[in-house]
Amino acid sequence: MDPCPFARLIIESLALQLPMGARSSSGAGVHPSTTPCFCKITLKGFASQTALLPLSSNGELGHPSSSLESATSAPGFHLDPAALRRMSGRPVSLRVSVYSGRMGQTCGMSTGKLLGKVNLCVDLKGAEAKTIVFQSGWMRLGNEKRGEKNKGVDHHAKLHLMVRSEPDPRFVFQFGGEPECSPVVFQIQGNISQPVFSCKFSADRNSRSRSLPANFAISNNNSNKKWMVRSLSGEKDKPVRERKGWMIMIYDLSGSPVAAASVITPFVPSPGSDRVSRSNPGAWLILRPHGSHVSSWKPWGRLEVWRERGPVDGLGYKFELVTENGPTRTGIPIAEATMSIKKGGQFCIDKRDSNLGEGVMRSPVRGFVMGSTVEGEGKVSKPLVQVGMQHVTCMADAALFVALSAAIDLSMDACRLFSQKLRKELCHDDNQHDIIL
Repeated sequence: MDPCPFARLIIESLALQLPMGARSSSGAGVHPSTTPCFCKITLKGFASQTALLPLSSNGELGHPSSSLESATSAPGFHLDPAALRRMSGRPVSLRVSVYSGRMGQTCGMSTGKLLGKVNLCVDLKGAEAKTIVFQSGWMRLGNEKRGEKNKGVDHHAKLHLMVRSEPDPRFVFQFGGEPECSPVVFQIQGNISQPVFSCKFSADRNSRSRSLPANFAISNNNSNKKWMVRSLSGEKDKPVRERKGWMIMIYDLSGSPVAAASVITPFVPSPGSDRVSRSNPGAWLILRPHGSHVSSWKPWGRLEVWRERGPVDGLGYKFELVTENGPTRTGIPIAEATMSIKKGGQFCIDKRDSNLGEGVMRSPVRGFVMGSTVEGEGKVSKPLVQVGMQHVTCMADAALFVALSAAIDLSMDACRLFSQKLRKELCHDDNQHDIIL
């Protein structure tokens, strides 16, 4: 199982050095200790990035060793194989524009005042195989227009930055259909795709019992407690609207289960509304087999999902790793964000310079972990999943990320307004059973 060549263009160690009393183009004083600054980074063919710019504590421009303890990093640019082919051998311009004032816009207009720009030429030939440093140190800010007489912008202002690329190989997987339709999952390598997993989605207890035993335990070696899936057939169904019992199993080519995602907290509307609220989110448990017994499973991660209120209708989510800490289970927060309900987005775990704990994501970890596409509500979705090579030692590791991507994709349907109907594959019988802890 070979990864695809990816690279990452990193912009870090950002800091700004201004003389005391330097003035912006608007004529207002810029004092290093009181005025916030930020930069906008543009690379042709990619969405621009922004980052805060801390000001150097030493106003002496003749001392490049000024304090950089507060230097920051920009999000950077992910370069897929197509981008690497397009940009290899053809130097492209990376522009960093520096502004005073706060990031953001007012009435559609930028609130920052341009202080100057720096331009770098980067040649990404060979970036998929080796680390390349394009810049490390201080650069003078140029005026907004070449040849324009200085209008209050001190030409001695300097920007500190490091620009480098590093290889970021990833495994790429593509669902052959929507997760609720139990598709085959392919591994993508250039123009070649080959099946590596199959999926089995079930929306009720009866369907799930054909994949797993009627009672299966989620093992916990450090505790006598077990999370159980057990029948509640003796209880009457409560007259509450719920989306529950959903489960997707991931199998390898031999037909052995290698990962699963199961709804453990039903998706229910908040009182007096028809939406899943942040105060009462639905939750999935991402599971991996444990031991040689087919019915023994161990939790790997927990995903909570809800529907955000506000001017933009959004799908909010929080993912954490489940770890064993003595007799209890604890969670390590990994990702929390919101994506558009209408447009969809990218579910991404990217933890640079972070310690992600034990498990498939081994400690310590730098760089890209995973990304998965999510289509907007009502659109056909065939998730494309990318997983950083350093987080995969076997196919079972990759299957966990595939199960997680299926869970976030299915959550777009689980968080539909309860006044709307779901497609038939997502519906279940009224006489269903719960998953409980």
